[in-house]
This record gives sequence, C-alpha cells and structure tokens, in this order.
Amino acid sequence: MSGQQPPPPSTQDASGHFSQGEHSQARKYEEHAYVLDFTPRGKSIKVRGREGVIIQAIGEERLTLLELLGIPNTTVEIGERLYIGREGREKVSSVLGRLEYTAISQSAKNELANIIERVVVANETRFVNYINNAQPITPRIHALELIPGIGKTYMMTIIKERDKKKFENFSDLQTRVGLRDPAKLVAKRIIEEIMGQARMNLFVRK
Repeated sequence: MSGQQPPPPSTQDASGHFSQGEHSQARKYEEHAYVLDFTPRGKSIKVRGREGVIIQAIGEERLTLLELLGIPNTTVEIGERLYIGREGREKVSSVLGRLEYTAISQSAKNELANIIERVVVANETRFVNYINNAQPITPRIHALELIPGIGKTYMMTIIKERDKKKFENFSDLQTRVGLRDPAKLVAKRIIEEIMGQARMNLFVRK
C-alpha cells in the first residue's frame, strides 16, 4: 500500500484492511513464508499419505498458517524466510494447505509471537501505511482502537498527528504519539486474529 487512498465502500474495508488499494485484487498465492516448525520425517495433516519434510509456516502477505512440503533432504531453520511462489522454489516442493491455530505444534505456537513481530518489522512500511490510512468501522469504533494498547486517547492523537504529516516508520509513530513498541502491538493483534479471538480481521486474510 502506498499513498493516500479514497475511503473504501464496505464496512470491513473501511478499517483499512489490506484488500484495499494495490491489494484490491487479492493474491491467491503467498510468495514467502516464515518457518515456525518443521519435521524432517513427518506426515502431513492436510494431505493424506503425504510424507517427508513437513514445515509449518506463516505467510508473509496474508498472514495465514500454512503446511509446506520441503524438497527431500532440505534443511530449514526456525524463522527462515522461504520462497513459496509458483516458480523457482529452492526448498519447498509444494504448499499442502492452510492450518488452523489449533492444528500447529506447540513449538510453532511458542515461536509465533517472535516470528510475527519479525514479519511486522520486515514489512514496516506496509503496517505503518495501515495506521496512516485506517478509518472508523462504526460511528463509535475506529479500526485503530482494535489494536491492543491503542485506546481512544492514543487513537485521537494518532489521527491528529497523521493529519499534520503521515508517519514515516514505527520510530516516528512512537516519538510523535508516545505509543511504545507499536510493532509489538500490531503483532499482538495479528496473533489474536490467528487464534480466532477477534470478531473481525484487520490483517489476517483467510
């Protein structure tokens, strides 16, 4: 996402959901995913009879949990960013399917917070642009208030400051608004959405 965009038509889009703007035609496939856990000799829980290097990962763009099949004898590391696009894969044979939070391993759950924060930081511009463009969901609730740690006071300060000048990065946001560790707050919201604890999704796309 880049630049200012006109208010989108639907209630969900009005929150600043990433399906706006350049994502108005949602991508069907992820291009990159971060490794949460892997088993060198595992069995797929998505495709019956599929065995091999089974990888549990989170997609960088849609932030959905995925099960991947690694190329035989491939070694991967926790937190590694893998290319899973349609052509030119080096470590991944196929994307086996999406996973629910309850289906991933305990090790993957333990890694989730740190790796999601890495994804947020690596895609800083995208998430800062969300904050720069987020709109009210209803007359009483603003999309920004759905991010943990942002109540009405911070929300009003953010809107006031971004009207003067758009935020350039998380550091700029923290300095001008006083909101501590905004990347961690965004990551926390993403985890809530992945776990199914949110009534609507701002960041995770099913």
